[in-house]
Amino acid sequence: MTGATTRRTGPEQLRSRIAAELERTRARTALLTEAVDEADLMRQHSPLMSPLVWDLAHVGNQEELWLVRDVGGREPVRRDIDDLYDAFKQPRRDRPTLPLLPPQEARAYLLTVRDKVLDLLDRVAFTDRPLVVDGFAFGMIVQHEQQHDETMLATHQLRAGPAVLHAPPPPEPTARVAAEVLVPAGEFTMGTDTDPWALDNERPAHRVHLPAYAIDAAPVTNGRYREFIADGGYEDPRWWSPAGWRHRREAELVAPMHWRRDGDGWAYRRFGRWAPVRDDEPVVHVCYHEAQAYAAWAGRRLPTEAEWEKAARWDPVTGRSRRYPWGDDDPTAEHANLGQRHLWPAPVGAYPAGASPLGVHQLIGDVWEWTSTPFRGHPGFTAFPYREYSEVFFGDDHRVLRGGSFGTDRAACRGTFRNWDFPIRRQIFSGFRCARDARPEESQP
Repeated sequence: MTGATTRRTGPEQLRSRIAAELERTRARTALLTEAVDEADLMRQHSPLMSPLVWDLAHVGNQEELWLVRDVGGREPVRRDIDDLYDAFKQPRRDRPTLPLLPPQEARAYLLTVRDKVLDLLDRVAFTDRPLVVDGFAFGMIVQHEQQHDETMLATHQLRAGPAVLHAPPPPEPTARVAAEVLVPAGEFTMGTDTDPWALDNERPAHRVHLPAYAIDAAPVTNGRYREFIADGGYEDPRWWSPAGWRHRREAELVAPMHWRRDGDGWAYRRFGRWAPVRDDEPVVHVCYHEAQAYAAWAGRRLPTEAEWEKAARWDPVTGRSRRYPWGDDDPTAEHANLGQRHLWPAPVGAYPAGASPLGVHQLIGDVWEWTSTPFRGHPGFTAFPYREYSEVFFGDDHRVLRGGSFGTDRAACRGTFRNWDFPIRRQIFSGFRCARDARPEESQP
């Protein structure tokens, strides 16, 4: 939810904000699904992704399940489609073969559900039970749809054919950015107890002590990554973990996804358009294993999730953890590259207003950043409102990503927000930054 809602507001203000967020989110869903014809909507563009029309009806089905039926206690709109749009029952590879709602019927279904939700919003009391306190259930649905919008944006990046999405280029750099920043040893507060729309895996707030470390002041750029490629990084098993080297060979990885040789350089396919790789942009579409190998080649390592969050939130003057690197106010176009405002990462130095107090840049937006941490609950974690959102994914199979990307909406991105994926995934808008342990002389106060 917007940062303003962290300051508890009256019910009518909250209703207005929720209605605005629902409308803004649905407009993005419409943009992504109306940009292509019905055949394209029904097609599976990659076995890693659903047909766009599945995502379209799925967001409506989740809205019906949680808001119309659970919060509202009303009769189902379409109980007959629940199994079709259950992400746990229907693997992505099988979804094209299901009797999915055709586009026109899916859109009509979403309209019917939304009408019932808006009627419910006019009447709901935000104090009845934990699910609706501060509008949480509505916020959960907004975030769920925005997450699927980012997934649909990734599907657009994978689809063949002419470009159908358009956006202006990101801003040019306006600030010089240091190579790295030293983060002093000490405690900070990780997670949150106060953000009303924070999801279960962001809770509870807890104190974490970290030794001193250094972290890149910006994500690793294409230029630096090209040096790794040119130095034979993809051919040298020294830099790769055993699992990473095995995957590199099996998947025949030679460069980030969507790159191809272009004379003496490289080109990158962005939503149907080829463009030269720009050296000062953060590298994107790399998997965890590639990020880990680069870090080893550079004599560094990936940051832990706690190191990433301290660099992003900790204010050395006050000792408190902010909601965002720049403070508690909502992101604007001056702070971060979010919300599909642009269709690729901004060059390093483009968002000085979004830097943390320590001088770490572009922690929010641009690219999801791999960390070395397996996905688990914070100490004291409690699943809410259902185990399948977070808890069923806990374990060593997934690595945590932080910070959001150019395709992440502000409603689904904050300094505590946690994403996770398999270490081999790179169709997502993923990049990384590196870290290292502080040297003894740097650790002295």
